Amino acid sequence: MAEAHQAVAFQFTITPEGIDLQLSHQALRQVYLSGLRSWKKRVTRLKNNVITGVYPASPSSWLFVVIAILATMYTRSDPSMGLIAKIQEHLPVSDSLSIQCRTVVSAVLFSTLLWFSLIFTMRLCLKQLLSYHGWMFEQHGKVSNTTKIWAAMVRIFSGRQPLLYSYQGSLPNLPVPTVKDTVNRFLESARPLMSDSEFERITTLAKEFESSLGNRLQWYLKLKAMWASNYVSDWWEEYIYLRGRGPIMVNSNYYGMDFLYVTPTPIQAARAGNTLHACLLYRRKLNREEIKPSRVPGLNIPLCAAQCERIFNTTRIPGEETDSLTHWQDSEYVAVFHRGRYFRLWLYHAGRMLSPREIELQVQRILDDPSAPAPGEAKLAALTAGDRIPWAQARKEFFSSGVNKRSLDCIEKAAFFVTLDDDEQGMMGDDPAGNLDRYAKSLLHGKCYDRWFDKSFTVVVYKNGKNGLNAEHSWADAPIMAHVWEYVMTTDCFQLGYNEEGHCKGDVASSLPQPSRLTWDIPVQCQERVDQSLAVAQALADDIDFHVFPIQEFGKGAIKKCKISPDAFIQIALQLAYYRNRGTFSLTYEASMTRLFREGRTETVRSCTAESCAFVKAVEGGESKEVCRRLFRTASEKHQHLYRMAMTGGGIDRHLFCLYIVSKYLGEESPFLKEVLSETWRLSTSQTPLQQVELFDFVNHPDYTTCGGGFGPVADDGYGVSYIIIGENMINFHISSKHSCPQTDSHKFGAYIRKALVDLLELMSPEKPDLSNAEQNHSKNPQSKKDL
Repeated sequence: MAEAHQAVAFQFTITPEGIDLQLSHQALRQVYLSGLRSWKKRVTRLKNNVITGVYPASPSSWLFVVIAILATMYTRSDPSMGLIAKIQEHLPVSDSLSIQCRTVVSAVLFSTLLWFSLIFTMRLCLKQLLSYHGWMFEQHGKVSNTTKIWAAMVRIFSGRQPLLYSYQGSLPNLPVPTVKDTVNRFLESARPLMSDSEFERITTLAKEFESSLGNRLQWYLKLKAMWASNYVSDWWEEYIYLRGRGPIMVNSNYYGMDFLYVTPTPIQAARAGNTLHACLLYRRKLNREEIKPSRVPGLNIPLCAAQCERIFNTTRIPGEETDSLTHWQDSEYVAVFHRGRYFRLWLYHAGRMLSPREIELQVQRILDDPSAPAPGEAKLAALTAGDRIPWAQARKEFFSSGVNKRSLDCIEKAAFFVTLDDDEQGMMGDDPAGNLDRYAKSLLHGKCYDRWFDKSFTVVVYKNGKNGLNAEHSWADAPIMAHVWEYVMTTDCFQLGYNEEGHCKGDVASSLPQPSRLTWDIPVQCQERVDQSLAVAQALADDIDFHVFPIQEFGKGAIKKCKISPDAFIQIALQLAYYRNRGTFSLTYEASMTRLFREGRTETVRSCTAESCAFVKAVEGGESKEVCRRLFRTASEKHQHLYRMAMTGGGIDRHLFCLYIVSKYLGEESPFLKEVLSETWRLSTSQTPLQQVELFDFVNHPDYTTCGGGFGPVADDGYGVSYIIIGENMINFHISSKHSCPQTDSHKFGAYIRKALVDLLELMSPEKPDLSNAEQNHSKNPQSKKDL
């Protein structure tokens, strides 16, 4: 093979005249350039560690402090109040140094200590300032003097030009609520879902737990909170994600879609070229920490960036008892799947990143490769889609040595995984709505063997140029991957672009090596394991009922005119839709983030409240509009309060979860915790935030609208609902359920959601809204390509 010969840096032969040594200058040059790139990354990482380590000060501020101290000493003053003289007395230097030199050295040491003390003080002050959350509970438009002073102090202590991880050391730790507060909040959330007798029984269990075992468990939890950066996140990652023994496909992984109405190019290789290059650009910004730290919208409050560390070069490794996450510092290639074959595609050559045009050429070579899959290769990835224990056993038995280990290592150590799909997907054809549903299902599970579900994320590029992603959930939450995907989509279209023929722009180096096939030796016994995992995964995938639909009649703009939080509006609409669909209320999960705290992930908002239930009953009971409006505003305010409490560490479920874990470590049984942790979330919801609004131009390019993403149902008899608010006039919904449950129907529930939203807007709007169903111009030609 040509690439094998190029990899040999030297050859030698023994002749009668001696040893004939032949050096390959091209190979040596490649080694040199690759090493140079690696050292540049190390230097950059070291520089960023220094800058982040002294933030909110800067390295140059050290020189300022030293000069200031020396200048003060020059005026015959002693700013150290005798400390410089003390340092000089104990300075272990040679007597050959003059007294003046020793004084300067002592002054520099004192200045350095003073500088570090100032940094520590500024960080401590910023940490205390960021622990204040009173601003979140103030009425919109009414800011107290306390909050104004606090905001000014935060700006002063926040420093300038922060790197991605600059605020990590200044973020406060997640507080541990009191057992009494958590129990009371739980009972309040449970009341509208229980009969009087059920509520009386759970109240008795709760009070017994609060007065006895709860205090003991709380003591251990407080001890952990004092020692660890976050008392929840490591246990949440391990016990909720990594210890799950069922399939992660559908049950854990989630997906993200392409633009809804536009496909920038119909050429599969070209779309892959720009998409992969944009991913590399994001990774380079990530490695250099050039990505701006995420903040609370409209405020200067930083969010934790710890989850960003494992976006690339990360894989979930199966284990018989628990899985593990493995992250590598760097990877210069991606693993590619096409028609049952696996390839290694190098993304760097001669020490530089490949251009989009060069990646397109390499992808096209893979597409044109006529070779057939090796026996057992085509459906190998089904092992990652099925149950975890069989995959862990198969990995240990068949992939622990030899050629299989080398190929598996290549996939697991890749920057990410790429699937070149032979299907065409998107909102297209004579049935755009149905095709959109099939597009979602394809991204969520594909054929169950054409995505490597263990990789941190898989980029899927379809035959017609549409793309998307499937992401593993344990390493980070959806907003982290959404941030990446927003950058990739907009960079692909608005910065890289395509030429008139639809190909990537740029030139191609003539010396690019061919992508290399991964080789396998899959025995019959392993192929049987693959078939068994595929059967499990296929049954799960076939059972998923998906419905994706955009609401174009109105959006955030119309809701805000009602002076109501858009998220609260949608959540109450979901309660109304569910009640109309099932005739009852259900425990509802809404994901909220806790990234205001160090290493924070998520908390649950129990959005089915007594207030929302009262409103729904009033609407369905035919109460007057005035009564319904009053109840709606009460329910909205309650929801906002619960959301704020969850964001600021006052949630219910993560605290109870950690108390339950402590009880298991201690070997204690708690009927209260056991019942709470076994509750079924029949309505699981999540909003996908649009974080980088500045990257999108909905005025000049309204068709370049992201569709968001979705996930599978949490309960067998429930719904998974994901939604994204786009601009001022659009909301996209992704609804999942299971065909095997006769009580659930994603399309029917979608119709109830649409009707509930329209009814609420008509109820709350100060003026009659225009809710005509006229189709927008772009929906008539949803796959039109726009000239950029």
